[in-house]
Amino acid sequence: MIRINLLPHRAEKRRAKQIQFAILSGISLIAGIVIIGFVHVAIDTQISYQSRRNDYLKQQIGVLDKEIAEIKKLREQTQSLLARKNVVENLQSTRSSVVHLLDQILRILPDGVYLKSLKQTGDKISIVGLAQSNARVSTLMRSIEDSPWINSPTLIEIHASSAAGARLSEFSLNFYMTKLEAVAVPATTKQVGSKG
Repeated sequence: MIRINLLPHRAEKRRAKQIQFAILSGISLIAGIVIIGFVHVAIDTQISYQSRRNDYLKQQIGVLDKEIAEIKKLREQTQSLLARKNVVENLQSTRSSVVHLLDQILRILPDGVYLKSLKQTGDKISIVGLAQSNARVSTLMRSIEDSPWINSPTLIEIHASSAAGARLSEFSLNFYMTKLEAVAVPATTKQVGSKG
């Protein structure tokens, strides 16, 4: 006997394919959602990790900025201390030069020469004074040349002046202190130059 299937088999195959397609679509959708969720979680984790790193780096940069500021302060203090040390050393090395300068001026100043002012700028000494004659200024300059503590006299100007009714010569003169290392302290210092 021959059997004939009168049921709509094509519709059943189509329905089975639709069910299969729906199941595969659902599985694909679920798989896609799971993958997107994993990617989203991974990206969030990376962002969170990078944010924590950025915060840590900002914190460390702040610490380093404070340390750099402290180092700058220490350098400034070091420079200040070195400058003070140099000033003290200079004062220590030249503390006797003023004594020698005044001693030498007293020794070489001829009679009839009077000082109005004395100014020291480093090794340069500037004096302004009055002399009874131009010859006494020349004697003072020769005495400066012969002194072991001072040297290189330069006459800036000399002109006639009057004080208390007497005619005098007013002069300006520059000379230099001799470096202490170059001066051998003499046993006796004799006064050079004629008085008169």
